[in-house]
Amino acid sequence: MITVYGISNCDTVKKALRWLEQHAIEYRFHDVRRDGLDPALVKQWLQELGWETLINRRSTSWKALSSEARDTMNETHALPAILDQPTLIKRPLLDIGHERRCGFSAPDWESLLLKHTL
Repeated sequence: MITVYGISNCDTVKKALRWLEQHAIEYRFHDVRRDGLDPALVKQWLQELGWETLINRRSTSWKALSSEARDTMNETHALPAILDQPTLIKRPLLDIGHERRCGFSAPDWESLLLKHTL
């Protein structure tokens, strides 16, 4: 089952969910703010994607961090930061079970989903 992680009021998440619905692709939506995050899952994402990909450094959540927290961010510091502020994650995060992608790009998602459904 495809899972989309994000927050319900994010315009990019809304656009991505609309795209999935228009393409009749079943998914489950997980609101990271409302439903929380599993530390083991976030750790897996960090290992797979790296903190530079997983954390949205243009977000208001990133900008709200202290300059020291931003300057010293690394794989070790990213886990507690994300668990404390789930909106640091670049949204949406698409999880198709064996592969994950951050952000929404229709051509990228289409290529990924076609590659794994043929």
